[in-house]
Amino acid sequence: WAGSAWTTGAWSTWARPAGDGAMKIHADLSRRAVVKSPELPWVPSPLPGVDRRMLERDGGEIARATSIVRYAPESFFAQHEHSGGEEFFVLDGVFSDESGDYPAGWYVRNPIGSRHRPHTQSGTTILVKLRQFQIGDDEYVRTDTNSGSWSPGEAEGVTIMALHAFGTERVSLARLATGTRMPERAYPEGAEMFVLEGEIRDEHGVYPEGTWIRSPAGFSHRLRSPSGARLLVKTGHLPAAPASDVR
Repeated sequence: WAGSAWTTGAWSTWARPAGDGAMKIHADLSRRAVVKSPELPWVPSPLPGVDRRMLERDGGEIARATSIVRYAPESFFAQHEHSGGEEFFVLDGVFSDESGDYPAGWYVRNPIGSRHRPHTQSGTTILVKLRQFQIGDDEYVRTDTNSGSWSPGEAEGVTIMALHAFGTERVSLARLATGTRMPERAYPEGAEMFVLEGEIRDEHGVYPEGTWIRSPAGFSHRLRSPSGARLLVKTGHLPAAPASDVR
């Protein structure tokens, strides 16, 4: 909110290949992207027991990517390096490596150049972002959001749990109470949201649980949640674009 050897490769029927064999899925960061992930097929990876729902991707075997990755029980993987960093949120099961065990609700960052040997005994599903770290953002993060502290947000009915900050980038959980209506919010350097629970809406659509939304720099909307929701949110991390290009 460096390409991993265990979340790259494979093709989907809706991915658009580039001329060099790289894959392009919502790769234009100046365009808004909305993906209802439960509607996507699970795409097998090159490694047995690892399947993915690819939300955005720009590259081949090593790619800038955001994916939902599912690991079968008793999956073990060789040590590998994240040459562009890895950030993930555990959606279910237990993800493990040399640093510990991370059940559902843990937020983890492994910076550029980090190495680990991931595995899972029970199986796990994670929302993972690869090769999206800024140079100099070298903090390891291990946060159990199940026991984190919530603070009042920018509108009535909104509470926030801060997870990470570097430069203009901010990562947090947001909790919206039933009936929350937020004032118009602009994102000068873009925003991403993943609906963990419940449903959110704005003037552009309805976004149920499992929806991933990437809004470009300069985008604005009025967010509301008639039934309540919990979101993983990242802001301030996308390249600026002329107002005429925001769409």
